[in-house]
Amino acid sequence: MTKKPIAIVTGGAGFIGSHVTEKLINEGYQVVVLDNLSTGRIENIDLLEIDDSKLTFLECDISVDGSWTNLFEGASCVIHLAALADIVPSIENPKEYFNSNVVGTFNVLNAANEHNVKKFIYSASSSCYGLPEQIPTKETSANDPRYPYALTKLMGEDLVMHWSQVYGINAISLRFFNVYGTRSRTSGTYGAVFGVFLAQKLANQPYTVVGDGTQTRDFTYVSDVADAVFAAVNANLKKEIINIGSDNTYSINDLVNLLDGEVVYIPKRPGEPDCTWADISKAKDLLNWSPSVSLQAGVTKLIENIDYWKQAPVWDEQSIANATKSWFKYLGK
Repeated sequence: MTKKPIAIVTGGAGFIGSHVTEKLINEGYQVVVLDNLSTGRIENIDLLEIDDSKLTFLECDISVDGSWTNLFEGASCVIHLAALADIVPSIENPKEYFNSNVVGTFNVLNAANEHNVKKFIYSASSSCYGLPEQIPTKETSANDPRYPYALTKLMGEDLVMHWSQVYGINAISLRFFNVYGTRSRTSGTYGAVFGVFLAQKLANQPYTVVGDGTQTRDFTYVSDVADAVFAAVNANLKKEIINIGSDNTYSINDLVNLLDGEVVYIPKRPGEPDCTWADISKAKDLLNWSPSVSLQAGVTKLIENIDYWKQAPVWDEQSIANATKSWFKYLGK
């Protein structure tokens, strides 16, 4: 029997990570998931109903040296998805974000290098572009991170590219744009618009739309992102940075129309772009990848699984104002 290739997935119990884990196992990989469950959920792994011969799970903190690095022995690739996200917490707790997103990335890179893992896929963020001047935005556009989350993800990417240059790891950094879909986080801080809106829909509360709702986002469905990660795993590339998006951009008003319901408008926030839209020409050319899930199809899938958000907090104008005070204080200068 041919031995299955081993993939390490950090953050594999999380939103994107659980979909990547599922994709890799379906494609014949044995997967080792490393996750501290700070934002990931063990339920995301359990619902995959995968037997132990195909999946190993270890709860650990990659920002701290430990025996978790031993699991890299014999692995063919690392997909590094573990990170802290969200804007306001990164402003209020930058050290925590530095430890997770920079020190954690350093430790994972070191483990990969020490165990001679030749392929490394890094999940970067389109937030590195800040307020992009070029739309659609190419990978050559200037980096202009506006808050510590964006900065620490960019610093992690710099580490990955440097390790590729110096140590010869075949590294690819994928800059994800506005990923949404099933298994996204349902607890904690005020964050991604889909989770906010779905909880409001369940509670029959109005959707809290920032500004006038005409701002647009490159909403990219999570299964398309998992497919892009798998394409990167199979690509013979080194030291490449590649945008991953939907090949389109949609207004928040478009999203509200698909979800259907009442709307209240809340103040526009400083430091947010009016438009995010990836130029994915490079992904098409180098990875032979294109997205396949339209916004309408993606929203339909979310509504079919809306009970997942039953325990999510229901945000309103006042609670959002309280949760975003630091945003206005530090980014509104």
